[in-house]
Amino acid sequence: MNEPGPKPVSTAPPAHPTPPTSPAVTVAVRTSREPDGGEAAAAAAPAASALAAVRGGWERERIAAVARHAATNLAVRGVVCVACTFVDNSGITRVKGVPVGRLDAAAVWGVGMSPVFDAFLPDDAILGDTAAGSPVGDLRLHPDLDRLTLLAAQPGWAWAPADRRDQDGQPHPQDGRELVRRQMARLATRGIEVALAFEVEWTVATADADPDEFVPAARGPAYGMTRVTELADYLRDVVAALTDQGLVVEQIHPEYAAGQFEVSVAPQDPLAAADTCVLVKETIRGISTRHGLRASFAPQLVAGGVGNGGHIHLSLWANDSPWRADPDDLDDLDDLGNQRGSHDASGPRRHGDPGAVAGAAAGAGVGSARWDAVSVGLAEGGWVNLMGAGSGPAGLTAAGEAFAAGILGRLPALMALGAPSVASYLRLVPSRWAGVYACWGRENREAALRMVPGPAAAGGRSANLEVKCFDLAANPYLVVAALLAAGQDGLLAGARLPAAVDVDPARLEAAERDRRGIRRLPTTLGAALAAFEADEVLRAACGPRLHDTVVALRHAEIRRFAAAAPDEVVAATRWRY
Repeated sequence: MNEPGPKPVSTAPPAHPTPPTSPAVTVAVRTSREPDGGEAAAAAAPAASALAAVRGGWERERIAAVARHAATNLAVRGVVCVACTFVDNSGITRVKGVPVGRLDAAAVWGVGMSPVFDAFLPDDAILGDTAAGSPVGDLRLHPDLDRLTLLAAQPGWAWAPADRRDQDGQPHPQDGRELVRRQMARLATRGIEVALAFEVEWTVATADADPDEFVPAARGPAYGMTRVTELADYLRDVVAALTDQGLVVEQIHPEYAAGQFEVSVAPQDPLAAADTCVLVKETIRGISTRHGLRASFAPQLVAGGVGNGGHIHLSLWANDSPWRADPDDLDDLDDLGNQRGSHDASGPRRHGDPGAVAGAAAGAGVGSARWDAVSVGLAEGGWVNLMGAGSGPAGLTAAGEAFAAGILGRLPALMALGAPSVASYLRLVPSRWAGVYACWGRENREAALRMVPGPAAAGGRSANLEVKCFDLAANPYLVVAALLAAGQDGLLAGARLPAAVDVDPARLEAAERDRRGIRRLPTTLGAALAAFEADEVLRAACGPRLHDTVVALRHAEIRRFAAAAPDEVVAATRWRY
């Protein structure tokens, strides 16, 4: 780590001929006998097919040229393999490695991967009673070359998140990255962008300890400098590796539990942020291994203890004045949203785009809400933060409030994706900053939704919403897509937030919570799953195949631990995440 870190690998290919705008193809020549509509369509079909084939050939060659150029740059940096990853429906990151000399073939044609991984449980058992659990069929993993990253923690390796497609090149219905893209596209048609980031909490243990026990690698006080001193070299190397990979690290610090830490990176667009969540976790694993440590992102490491969360921060941005209205000025956001369908969303498609290879957004401020580079860059382009540019509650605009209300209203169902393990509900204990009550509040760390207005001098640019009840057992793509879908449903319905909560809800009498409409979030995976099964918005966002697979997997997880004590649940999941 003391030597200069790896530099971004350019994926820009050498000059390549531009495809002809009118490629020569054989077309049917119309004679004096003009065919009717059906005959015309039949005659045109071969021409359209031929044109598509020619264009497809040019596109494949373009992708191959980009991949070959990137592979050359990787090879001279000593890279041997590229890890092409996806996250399964149980939250486990799966991989196929591709030798760097075969990167062009992988980019163009994909790498074979069975669709059966859709039905994998966290313990690698396969759920065979669904269509997803069949051994028949094949998918192709296509590495996203825009996120190709030289790994600082695993010498000789690069990484790229993969899109899963069928053999005809169409997106797989259960591909999480595609789900996020669709939700982003829906927002873009209305001229709205989202900046998003994950907080990553993890706990480190000594690697040579009994695997059935948890022995923390640091025992200094919570948030204390003593713990930094204990693992100063390790934490330095974590930050250096993330930075070498192009990520903007905002802060790193000890957390509450023994051996627990948190790192925050700059916000990006939702897809890039989900990718970055995967990259951050795998980088931490790599550095931990090199230091003789073992990292876990599991919701609980010790039964009854404070566990690892996976909080999400997000803000909405728009560059058209109608979305900036205050809550009392807009009675029906649904009509406004429908009017925006033809908007030319020419704003930033990727906040802090990771660029050709390296990795991450310029920007700032998860937790502290200092999203400076993102907010300043958007503001200079005429974009306004809808979470902080209004005169509504906590500075929300009507759109910002409606989006937040959409998330709040669907939190019980969202838990089946954001807190997907039986172990997740062992973490969700009142008065531990886990956000176990369905309410919101300005800077209230006990509310499930914490509104972070940011410094007054920032003028609302750094405002963001923190979702506190999720953890890192979640598939980041599924939870991000579901959050965007829930928020958009609230946006189009013109939803309103209830009154803000400015105390720890657990300190209120039950009757007072009832009076205020403050409800406890699901306390079991079964309760969250029941809400998820009944939620039509999330079913539509996931699509029926993914929705049904998730339901089947969660039921299997519930059956697996039906008779297990908390200690047994924790022991079985401690090192799976």
